Amino acid sequence: MNTFQIILQLAIGLGILNVWLLRFNQRTPYRGGNATNLKDEFKVYGFPSGVVYVVGFIKVAAAIALIAGVFYPALVLPAAGILTVFMIVALLMHLRVKDPFVKSIPAASILVMTLLVTMG
Repeated sequence: MNTFQIILQLAIGLGILNVWLLRFNQRTPYRGGNATNLKDEFKVYGFPSGVVYVVGFIKVAAAIALIAGVFYPALVLPAAGILTVFMIVALLMHLRVKDPFVKSIPAASILVMTLLVTMG
Protein backbone atom coordinates (compact mmCIF):
# COMPACT_ATOMS: atom_id res chain seq x y z
CA MET A 1 0.00 0.00 0.00
CA ASN A 2 1.48 3.33 -1.00
CA THR A 3 1.45 6.61 0.90
CA PHE A 4 -0.95 8.28 -1.54
CA GLN A 5 -3.54 5.53 -1.05
CA ILE A 6 -3.22 5.78 2.73
CA ILE A 7 -3.75 9.55 2.56
CA LEU A 8 -6.83 9.02 0.39
CA GLN A 9 -8.24 6.40 2.75
CA LEU A 10 -7.78 8.68 5.74
CA ALA A 11 -9.20 11.72 3.92
CA ILE A 12 -12.27 9.79 2.79
CA GLY A 13 -12.83 8.11 6.15
CA LEU A 14 -12.39 11.25 8.22
CA GLY A 15 -14.49 13.27 5.78
CA ILE A 16 -17.39 10.83 5.99
CA LEU A 17 -17.15 10.70 9.79
CA ASN A 18 -17.13 14.51 9.91
CA VAL A 19 -20.32 14.77 7.85
CA TRP A 20 -22.24 11.97 9.55
CA LEU A 21 -21.11 12.36 13.16
CA LEU A 22 -20.17 16.03 13.61
CA ARG A 23 -22.28 17.86 11.00
CA PHE A 24 -25.38 15.66 10.91
CA ASN A 25 -27.61 18.45 12.24
CA GLN A 26 -25.76 21.39 10.72
CA ARG A 27 -26.47 23.48 7.67
CA THR A 28 -23.82 23.33 4.95
CA PRO A 29 -23.75 24.83 1.46
CA TYR A 30 -23.76 21.29 0.03
CA ARG A 31 -27.08 19.98 1.37
CA GLY A 32 -29.57 19.03 -1.29
CA GLY A 33 -32.37 21.46 -2.04
CA ASN A 34 -32.99 23.80 0.89
CA ALA A 35 -32.23 21.17 3.54
CA THR A 36 -30.76 22.38 6.81
CA ASN A 37 -29.52 18.97 8.02
CA LEU A 38 -29.09 15.40 6.78
CA LYS A 39 -32.60 14.29 7.77
CA ASP A 40 -34.08 17.17 5.77
CA GLU A 41 -31.78 16.38 2.86
CA PHE A 42 -33.08 12.82 2.65
CA LYS A 43 -36.64 14.20 2.68
CA VAL A 44 -35.72 16.51 -0.23
CA TYR A 45 -34.59 13.45 -2.17
CA GLY A 46 -37.86 11.65 -1.42
CA PHE A 47 -36.54 8.92 0.87
CA PRO A 48 -38.52 7.59 3.85
CA SER A 49 -37.35 9.02 7.19
CA GLY A 50 -35.57 5.86 8.42
CA VAL A 51 -33.34 5.58 5.35
CA VAL A 52 -31.03 8.33 6.62
CA TYR A 53 -30.08 6.16 9.62
CA VAL A 54 -29.47 3.04 7.53
CA VAL A 55 -27.31 4.99 5.06
CA GLY A 56 -25.52 6.72 7.93
CA PHE A 57 -24.72 3.44 9.65
CA ILE A 58 -23.34 1.93 6.46
CA LYS A 59 -21.32 5.03 5.58
CA VAL A 60 -19.84 5.33 9.07
CA ALA A 61 -18.97 1.61 9.08
CA ALA A 62 -17.34 1.92 5.64
CA ALA A 63 -15.41 5.02 6.75
CA ILE A 64 -14.10 3.21 9.81
CA ALA A 65 -13.20 0.22 7.64
CA LEU A 66 -11.24 2.49 5.27
CA ILE A 67 -9.30 3.94 8.18
CA ALA A 68 -8.73 0.50 9.69
CA GLY A 69 -7.68 -0.64 6.22
CA VAL A 70 -4.37 1.14 6.76
CA PHE A 71 -3.58 -1.78 9.10
CA TYR A 72 -5.95 -4.40 7.64
CA PRO A 73 -5.76 -4.01 3.83
CA ALA A 74 -8.49 -6.59 3.19
CA LEU A 75 -11.04 -4.01 4.40
CA VAL A 76 -10.12 -1.36 1.84
CA LEU A 77 -11.69 -2.65 -1.37
CA PRO A 78 -15.12 -3.51 0.09
CA ALA A 79 -15.31 -0.22 2.01
CA ALA A 80 -14.23 1.87 -0.98
CA GLY A 81 -16.66 -0.03 -3.21
CA ILE A 82 -19.58 0.65 -0.88
CA LEU A 83 -18.73 4.34 -0.70
CA THR A 84 -18.33 4.51 -4.47
CA VAL A 85 -21.89 3.28 -4.91
CA PHE A 86 -23.20 5.74 -2.32
CA MET A 87 -21.43 8.65 -4.01
CA ILE A 88 -22.90 7.74 -7.39
CA VAL A 89 -26.36 7.70 -5.80
CA ALA A 90 -25.64 11.04 -4.06
CA LEU A 91 -24.72 12.61 -7.40
CA LEU A 92 -27.88 11.22 -8.98
CA MET A 93 -29.98 12.66 -6.15
CA HIS A 94 -28.44 16.11 -6.62
CA LEU A 95 -29.30 15.86 -10.33
CA ARG A 96 -32.80 14.66 -9.54
CA VAL A 97 -33.60 17.75 -7.45
CA LYS A 98 -31.78 20.01 -9.92
CA ASP A 99 -29.20 21.27 -7.42
CA PRO A 100 -26.50 23.59 -8.72
CA PHE A 101 -23.23 21.77 -9.43
CA VAL A 102 -21.49 23.26 -6.37
CA LYS A 103 -23.69 21.11 -4.11
CA SER A 104 -22.32 17.99 -5.84
CA ILE A 105 -18.65 18.82 -5.30
CA PRO A 106 -18.21 16.83 -2.06
CA ALA A 107 -19.86 13.69 -3.50
CA ALA A 108 -17.92 14.03 -6.75
CA SER A 109 -14.66 14.49 -4.85
CA ILE A 110 -15.25 11.45 -2.65
CA LEU A 111 -16.25 9.46 -5.74
CA VAL A 112 -12.97 10.27 -7.48
CA MET A 113 -11.01 9.41 -4.33
CA THR A 114 -12.83 6.09 -3.79
CA LEU A 115 -12.22 5.16 -7.43
CA LEU A 116 -8.51 5.94 -7.02
CA VAL A 117 -8.42 3.77 -3.89
CA THR A 118 -10.15 0.87 -5.63
CA MET A 119 -7.62 1.05 -8.47
CA GLY A 120 -4.90 0.65 -5.86
